[in-house]
Amino acid sequence: MSEGTRLAIALGDPNGIGPEIALKAMAAMPERERERFMLFGPGAVLRRTAVRLGLGDGLAGLRHREVGALDTASAVPGRIDAAAGASAVASATAAIQAAHAGEFDAVIACPHHETAIAHAGIAFSGYPSLVARVCGQPADSVFLMLVGGGLRIVHVTLHESVQTALGRLSTDLIVRATQAGIVACLRLGMATPRIGMFGINPHASEGEIFGSEDARMMVPAVARLRAAGHEVSEPTGADTLLANRQHDLYVAVFHDQGHIPIKLLAPNAASALSVGGNVVLSSVGHGSAMDIAGKGIANPEALLRTISLLRSTPSE
Repeated sequence: MSEGTRLAIALGDPNGIGPEIALKAMAAMPERERERFMLFGPGAVLRRTAVRLGLGDGLAGLRHREVGALDTASAVPGRIDAAAGASAVASATAAIQAAHAGEFDAVIACPHHETAIAHAGIAFSGYPSLVARVCGQPADSVFLMLVGGGLRIVHVTLHESVQTALGRLSTDLIVRATQAGIVACLRLGMATPRIGMFGINPHASEGEIFGSEDARMMVPAVARLRAAGHEVSEPTGADTLLANRQHDLYVAVFHDQGHIPIKLLAPNAASALSVGGNVVLSSVGHGSAMDIAGKGIANPEALLRTISLLRSTPSE
């Protein structure tokens, strides 16, 4: 991708800070560049947010596609509302569909609120699974990669209990997640990324003292990846690998293994890429911040970093 990259931006939960940071990001850009962006979400919320921020007509050239309209009772900044949750999913779905049809080169999703989505009765386990569903791909073909604080971490499993994640973990799943992360690194300009593999158990099971899972699944995955020509570490405790910082990409087995270091090093400034899908999607690495929604104080830094990241990604 390049400065000419066409980006679809889904507003996320309309009662959160998504509309605010989207408008602030657009306001920070020269007017001539705004034509390459399209905002997906409820127009009434955008207009009210622009007025609240004092932008008025200061967003000339801004393009918008109406999706997920809310009634007045549901559109309240800071309110966790089922209709707002449904709006967030509808906006992201429409943006992904448009990118899949070739209208845009990538999608950026502003923060959603998982409780609001759950109240809407929508099964949602994160943007990777949504990308897979909309693009007609298997659910386990798209994975989350966090980028921030000098780290890149791809996740084998994501929003599920540790027990559920361990129950469906396999060598094949580990290999697919790692390969998706490698492809993303190549697109980010790394010719031969070095891969660090987090162990499943503490100390990567310490020679099976803490369990057989690493020997049964992680060790064969490493062998397959090395046979394919990749530079991959032995399964090692996440704490040890992160302390050494000698790798370009890390593979986390569970959600917290990857999220905690990124959030510590890049609070509210990370980008979350859905990798392995037919559509490139990135979400900002923070939540919908319902406590400050509507107050005009949300920081668009993570969204601007995400835009910059996607613009620097070479096209396939």
